[in-house]
Amino acid sequence: MGNDEEYGPQEEALGFNFATLAPIGLLLASNVFMTFAWYGHLKWPTSALWAAVLISWGIAFFEYWLAVPANRIGEAVYSPSELKTIQEVISLSVFAVFTVFYFGEKLTLNHGLGFGLIALGAFFIFKGPIK
Repeated sequence: MGNDEEYGPQEEALGFNFATLAPIGLLLASNVFMTFAWYGHLKWPTSALWAAVLISWGIAFFEYWLAVPANRIGEAVYSPSELKTIQEVISLSVFAVFTVFYFGEKLTLNHGLGFGLIALGAFFIFKGPIK
């Protein structure tokens, strides 16, 4: 659990409850919004840049309504480093699915290996200090 002494109940094991699951669900939803905000406009490369920026900003506005509460709720049980790690793993997972279904890209062994290394990094963040 949390690596920082000042964050979360360090001696308690994580369980399946609102404080542990809500941040994950909210971050998942927020990353869907943000992925569309950042990359959705690429399907229309001839649209005006100002329109793409304004539409993306409008989508991102709703993403913040999910990400900020996710971090506020999650802070009760996760350290900031853990919350960021959760967000990054979710972000890459959402992006992988997005590129397959929205852009028709194929995931390759390189993607799998890269994501695997990121997952290994996430493991070490949650593992705590190596002694």
